[in-house]
Formats: sequence, C-alpha cells, structure tokens
Amino acid sequence: MVSEVGGGVQSRERHAVVVGGSIAGLLAARVLADHAERVTVVERDRPSEADSRRSGAPQSRHTHVLLEGGQSALEAVLPGFMAELRAAGAPRVGMPEHMVQWQNGGWYRRTAATTHLHTGTRAQLERLVRQRVLEHSAIDAVQGTEVVGLVGDADRVRGVQLRGRDEGPRAEPRTLRADLVVDATGRGTKAGRWLTGIGAEPPHEEIIDSGLAYATRVYRDTESRLGTTALGYYMVPNPRQTLGAVVLPIEDGTYLATLSGLRGDEPPTDGEDFEAYAKRLPHPIVYDWMRASEPLSPVVGFRRTANVRRRYDLPGRRPAGFLATGDALCTFNPIYGQGMTVAAQNAVALREALTDPRRTPGTRRVQRALLDSSRLAWDISAGADKQMPGVWGNALGTPAAARPAGWYLARVQQRAGTDPVIGRAFRAVLGLNAPVTALFAPEVARRVLFTPVRPGADRPPLESEAAGGS
Repeated sequence: MVSEVGGGVQSRERHAVVVGGSIAGLLAARVLADHAERVTVVERDRPSEADSRRSGAPQSRHTHVLLEGGQSALEAVLPGFMAELRAAGAPRVGMPEHMVQWQNGGWYRRTAATTHLHTGTRAQLERLVRQRVLEHSAIDAVQGTEVVGLVGDADRVRGVQLRGRDEGPRAEPRTLRADLVVDATGRGTKAGRWLTGIGAEPPHEEIIDSGLAYATRVYRDTESRLGTTALGYYMVPNPRQTLGAVVLPIEDGTYLATLSGLRGDEPPTDGEDFEAYAKRLPHPIVYDWMRASEPLSPVVGFRRTANVRRRYDLPGRRPAGFLATGDALCTFNPIYGQGMTVAAQNAVALREALTDPRRTPGTRRVQRALLDSSRLAWDISAGADKQMPGVWGNALGTPAAARPAGWYLARVQQRAGTDPVIGRAFRAVLGLNAPVTALFAPEVARRVLFTPVRPGADRPPLESEAAGGS
C-alpha cells in the first residue's frame, strides 16, 4: 500500500477503493489486494455474464487487440490467464505472417511471425479478467453506483462519495471511507472536478488530436477468403494517405471490419455508404471482401480519439492517497490498439512500485511509475498523430534534440515491411514488448543506415513466405 495511506496506523484494516470496473481498474484491484485487507471496485455499470459490454466503454464494439507486451503483463498479474484466453477461443494472429498489410505505399512481406496479437473482443477479455479478479476474497464489487466526489482535503484523500445510478442527481451521496482511491474511470474521467472539489489542483493535460474517427461492422466470411493463409487485412494510414482499414477475426468465428478517416472525412455509419467508403482505400481488397461477405450488424462509429496525458507527476497541490491508472491517466488514439496492453502494464508498474524494497512507495513516486509505464505507447501514438494533417493540441512541439531520432525512425518505417531484421525489431517495439533502443541495436542500425529501401510488392501477398505456410 502507498506509504502515506494508513497514516502510520497499522492495527486497523486498510481499505482501497478502485473507481471503475475497466480492465485497468480490475487489474489494479488485484495488485492492491496483496497490500490491503479490503479492496472495493465501484462500477457504474452492471455487467452480466451473458454480455459484459459496459456502457462506460463505448468503444467495446470496435476492433481490439492485445499486444505481446500486454500478454506478458496480464500473465504476470494473473498467472495462467493467457491459457484461459486461448481456451476461450480468442484468435491469435501472427505478424507479419498472417496479415495482408499495406503501409507506406507498399505491401509488407509475409515472413515468419515474430509477434502475435490476440484479437478477440474486449468484452471477452474483460469478462475473463473480472472472473479471475473477483475470485479473490479481499476484493468486492459495488455495481450500478457512481462516484460523485472525493472525501478529504488537498493534503489527503480519505474516501469517495457514492450515489446509485438509479437514485437521481438530487439524492444525498453516501461516504465510503478508504485509505487509497484509484481512478480507473477511463477517458471520460471526472477526477479533475473531484480534486477541485476538495481544494486540490487538477493535473495538467497534454492533448494531441488528429481528428481521426472510425466505424466498425461485424461480418461473416462466407467465401472463406480469410481464415486460410491470411487471418486479417491491415491498411495503415499516413499523412499522404489518410484512410485506414483493419479486418480481424474474433472469438465466435466472425470478423470485425473497421474503417478510419480524419476529421471532415469520417467513415459513414450507413451500411451501403460504409462499404462504398472502403472503395477509396489504396487497394480494393477490403472492399471486395466486404461485398463478398455477409454483414451481421449495423455500423457503429467512434470519434473521441485524442491522445490525452494527465500529468499528475508535475508540481501541484494534490492529495496523498489518490492515483490514476489506465485511460484515466493516459489515453491513446484507439486505432493503435494499445489501451488494453497499457492497462496491464500499469498494473505491473503498480505492483513493482509497491514492492520495491529500495524506495518508499509514496503517492507521487507510485504515480510517476504508472506514467512511466505508459511512456512508450504515448511516444508511438502521439508521435504518429503529430504527423497527420489537421492535427491540433497543446503538445505538438518536437524538441530539436529529437529530430535526428525522427529521421532515423522514418528510415526504420521505410524498411520494416521488406527487411525481416528491421521488421522484427519494429514489431517488438510496436507490440510494447521492447524499448525503442531495440531499433538502435547494431545489426538493425547497420541495415537502417546503409541498406537501400526495398520496394514492397505491387499486389497483396495472398500467400505466406514462411516455411510450411501459415
């Protein structure tokens, strides 16, 4: 438990409250259960076993991936979890072997997979996490309840104010005392208002908004064009070609198809117009697949895709005993598929900060550790969005010292699709499974600096190059 929490009184029960039943909140609760006698997860929704999609996660109907960095983090917090996820039928897609991918004007070679994505639905992953976490005897969930404020003052948080969602806004809130409060309420967090309400300062927010929007539809692959040597399609946008697409399998054997575009050119949510939008992509492969497949759902859109980083680590009057994690701390453009992975990595960072024998785990130190575990994802997501036309925000500047690295990384991206050595390192970093320094390893750097760009194939690679096929 964070050292300030408990105020030096060791005889009474220590209680932590986690606000939000998200993946980030549930994993934080599991970590805290090793340091507190009681952990309460406060959920505004009432997820059921039959359908664990939460209204508090409106993007749950869209494509989600669990990167390799998230797989290892989940396994660290919940041992055996990845075997459970595979047993539940979550598809496992090898990159680049199983993906027909267009990026930077060419097609990626489908060489042997060096990293894997789990592409089942967010609802499936969240349901399995919830089951595992709530099995712990110290963890309890309060559902259908909202936190409407904090209890305490600018020096220390001592609990939360609760109100049932069906009680109405005029109902008197009740107090739930706690030694530690963790905000895991996602991109819609109201923590700034809560902190102001007890005389503290909200965090400074860094914002980078490319204006990207996306829309998704469920399809059945009636002609079995996918699920053979290829398991997905991926067309990656860039500043010159701003439309994107991804088609990936989910656990019930169907596929999610997501199209993306920028502000003013958002993908439509009418079915016919949605498919017509795909015709504008650099190649008709996605459009042709859609027209040959059976749509199983309406088209749903999502437009809140700004990168937002809340800097609790910067100076300011903020209370002890209050932490933020997951999207409530650092929100990424969902198109990069980092959110679930970072939520799991935040939980690992929380555990390491609380158990580090060399340092006292004060609130600010623990919060800094959580932010640091989000840094690589922020650099990737925000860095890519900075390059898009029409981007706005208050964190767009690039320090002069970072420009040589930007030049180098551009060369990496130009070669990653056709050079297997560069591609392996590039995918490890994008999978949040290796630091950026992996791109500067001697063998990688030699190829980045001294080999010419090999042009990608001029047509989609429908067969894998890996020995024995897929």
